[in-house]
Amino acid sequence: MTLKPFMSKTRAARAMAAIVLIASLAACSSSVVKPKPVELAPNAALIGVRQAWTARIGEVSFPLTVNVSGGNIVVAGSDGTVAALDARTGRDIWRANAGGPIAAGAGSDGRLAAVVTRANEVVTFDAGRELWRQKLPAQAYTAPFVAGGRVFVLTADRGVSAFDGQTGRRLWTQQRPGEPLVLRQAGVMLAVGDTLLVGLSGRLVGLNPLNGSVRWEAPIASPRGTNDVERLVDLVGSVSRVDDVVCARAFQASVGCVNAARGLVLWSRPANGAEGVQGDDRFVFGTESDGKVVAWRRNDGERAWTSDRLQYRSLTAPLAVGRSVAIGDNTGLVHLLSREDGSPLTRLSTDGSPIAASPVLAGDTLVVVTHNGGIYGFQPE
Repeated sequence: MTLKPFMSKTRAARAMAAIVLIASLAACSSSVVKPKPVELAPNAALIGVRQAWTARIGEVSFPLTVNVSGGNIVVAGSDGTVAALDARTGRDIWRANAGGPIAAGAGSDGRLAAVVTRANEVVTFDAGRELWRQKLPAQAYTAPFVAGGRVFVLTADRGVSAFDGQTGRRLWTQQRPGEPLVLRQAGVMLAVGDTLLVGLSGRLVGLNPLNGSVRWEAPIASPRGTNDVERLVDLVGSVSRVDDVVCARAFQASVGCVNAARGLVLWSRPANGAEGVQGDDRFVFGTESDGKVVAWRRNDGERAWTSDRLQYRSLTAPLAVGRSVAIGDNTGLVHLLSREDGSPLTRLSTDGSPIAASPVLAGDTLVVVTHNGGIYGFQPE
């Protein structure tokens, strides 16, 4: 396959027009009267969790990914702030600024950290010191992936680029055919062994990280419907990985699992959700667009349980932690449900603004970030 270092101006215009259209559709849908959220039962408080610390990053109005590296986290705020924190104490390890509003981030390998600005620049820091910045041919909404001394970027025109982590030199670009519409939402990018996995449309694609060549493609969902909106099947982060098996969601279409060593689809099931999935060696957990929480059996994709106790609460992607599943909502609450049947275990409060990113676990600390920029660390009692 021919690798193209830059996309054409026409393709760039199409990508940006698509992004604007999706943003416009989202704005229109926000004016529709939404169902009333299900009233919450009294807090069950069946497990002991305490708020250990709080910190601030500034407002978050982009698809934030909270990056975990050992016992540390890297977060970013819309104003350009990028920070690494000790997840045990919440104390700053370093803070920096990308020099402009942020569109995607944060990615880190524990030393290098990278974000993408709204000016279409990928900016990389080394222990808080800006190392380099490079202009991208299109906007990005997926946090850069930093691994093996390289920074990988997925752009909204279905392009994947690799940069040298120390110099910022562009090493290769893999350009895929662009669809009329793209999501203004974080996509999928991770590594399994020596293969870079990227979500491109409804496919999980395995790339050679050294040169960008395609090793395999595994379709989790195929376009369907009679118009471009109905045919939109982008893969959305986060994903669930256990050994070589990676499970992911295709936007409003399906959830499926792929053997990343062989590039084979193990199963795919219809699912109507917009957030990523998480899981363990038994289940894959996800939240549907109507607020139902679903557990699929990892081995065959059959539903193990469904909970409707959090319907219409605009849920984040879940996090499997201990014997629970942690999920944030649009009122700043974090719900801990049983992994076995979805029953409530406890819930945690933040600042009342929507949870801005999927909860993460760093060491023994559950970390959540709110739209208003609050960072909260919760630990077991």
